[in-house]
Amino acid sequence: MKNIRHNLLFSIISLFILMCYTSPVWCQDPKPILSIEAYDMLNTVPDTYLVDVRTQFEYQFIGHPSNAYNFPFQFLTNEMGKINENLEYILSEPNKQFVSEISKVFKKTDNLIIIDRDGVRSAAAAKALIKAGFRNIYDVTDGFEGARFPTFEDKNKDKFYRQLAKRNKIYGYDQRRHYGWQWWGLPWTYDLDIKFIYPPDQPLQKE
Repeated sequence: MKNIRHNLLFSIISLFILMCYTSPVWCQDPKPILSIEAYDMLNTVPDTYLVDVRTQFEYQFIGHPSNAYNFPFQFLTNEMGKINENLEYILSEPNKQFVSEISKVFKKTDNLIIIDRDGVRSAAAAKALIKAGFRNIYDVTDGFEGARFPTFEDKNKDKFYRQLAKRNKIYGYDQRRHYGWQWWGLPWTYDLDIKFIYPPDQPLQKE
């Protein structure tokens, strides 16, 4: 019986190793990091690139990290709806060309740091890239603007302090930029560089 258990355990471990070798998606998840860590990686680790997965509108008019490539994970639609009690324009379904467009620019072994507004879309985008076979994916959990303030993992605590801040008319209690890339004071810009905009948006070169 002991030998049977030993052989079964050995078989399971061998199968897991084989799956890791043939399909990296089984062996890893996106690595969560903060903006300041992402910036340090960009300055110190070769073959490291920053990918901004927000919409083109956000990338241009809200600003973006310097030298960040824009590959929208979703697009802005003309439809409106309430999201977390706020009236907002609704985002589209995930961009079907997201992985294929990124694959044209980056290698599966590159270090890709994924950033969005507040860490929500970046998490989904990072998982999509891992599933597609990219091996070194990092998710910037605090995003470019950061989450709405205050923010706690405990949703009840989050709701309580938000109500408390609202009742006492605390300035900026429901705004962003209390956290994230901008909050850290990391380099960002409004300027567009054709090298970094979403490839399908790049104008055709005249002959």
